[in-house]
Amino acid sequence: MTEIFIQPQENLRPDYHPNLTVVLLGTGSPRAFYGRAKPGVAVLAGHKAFLVDCGGAAVDQLVKAGIMPQRISDVLFTHHHYDHNGGFFDVFITSWRTHIAAERVFEGRSVPMHVYGPETTKAIIGRMRESFEFDVKLRISYNLSDEAGSRIEYTECNEGVVYDKDGIRITAFEVDHRPVYPAVAYKFEYNGKTAVISGDTIPVASMVKQAAGADLLVHEAYNKSWLDAQIAQNPQYEKALSNPAKYHTTTLEAAHIAQRAGVKHLVLTHHIPAPEANPAAEQAYVEGMSDIYAGPITVGRDLMAFELK
Repeated sequence: MTEIFIQPQENLRPDYHPNLTVVLLGTGSPRAFYGRAKPGVAVLAGHKAFLVDCGGAAVDQLVKAGIMPQRISDVLFTHHHYDHNGGFFDVFITSWRTHIAAERVFEGRSVPMHVYGPETTKAIIGRMRESFEFDVKLRISYNLSDEAGSRIEYTECNEGVVYDKDGIRITAFEVDHRPVYPAVAYKFEYNGKTAVISGDTIPVASMVKQAAGADLLVHEAYNKSWLDAQIAQNPQYEKALSNPAKYHTTTLEAAHIAQRAGVKHLVLTHHIPAPEANPAAEQAYVEGMSDIYAGPITVGRDLMAFELK
């Protein structure tokens, strides 16, 4: 069973989560849309809070979701487009700082940030980390922040288990987002439940294989007919508007993936173009999908959470 709720929710505030819970922090894309933050997903399991991608406003979205950034010591990148990593500076520093709110102390991260991702990750995120060395040194010398928290440990892996502790298993597997290469998706397993987060990709056989029988599949999708209409109305921008079709998945293709994999619940994210957050617009966005996939389909909204019971 999947329980869906919209933030803010008090039941996300505890530091222990007996059920695998997936929180959509941002459901947008590189383009700016009102009410849609850049891509990011929080996954809660046991005492752990993982962050999958961290586009702009990731820290703000975590706070709105009732997940204090100080809980984040593990960030997993699917790939390195800016809308998926542009918020890392803020996540890294904010998670390291102690924060006091409502008479409660949220102790800053005192362990290195563990960063996971495809093989390009250390080179790209390492340069980002170097760029704010000035700020880091001040945090240590002036604010007396824990020095260990200023470091990053990397796990680069395109295929295989990247985390296996305390009953939580995370598996990375390659997807196809070329010209961005490599790009990966992640499968989370905890307490008998499975959630898969696609990252950005065209349809790939590995998604069907890894998501087989999953309780939740969070998959990117764009509405082809809506995008075609935008191109027809704006022919001067045809190339820029048509590019998503080359390295993303349509809503109908996402439905085929969910059907072939036999997933229990399909959630769409990374919307292009983003529908308004109301039932009529969302129903139009998923038109034709239920003819392909009979399970529940949710058009993801920012701060929507899914608890797998």
